[in-house]
Amino acid sequence: MLRLLFWIAVIFAAIWLWRKFKAPAASNQSQRNSREQDAAPMVRCAHCGVHLPRDRALGNQQQWYCSQAHLEQGPGASGR
Repeated sequence: MLRLLFWIAVIFAAIWLWRKFKAPAASNQSQRNSREQDAAPMVRCAHCGVHLPRDRALGNQQQWYCSQAHLEQGPGASGR
């Protein structure tokens, strides 16, 4: 009787571990894909070179800026 209980416990533990390690891999992949799709495109400030989300940047023609001050100052002089 003790052997039977032991083998039942081992089988249930094996099934539990298999499900525990198998399930997160599939859900992590779908979560990562949804996060990548939800991520805002990044742009670079033409003055200082800081990267920021495009929806938070200020645009002027084909250039993006991180703040109003940098927009007014224009593109930076360094050759980045």
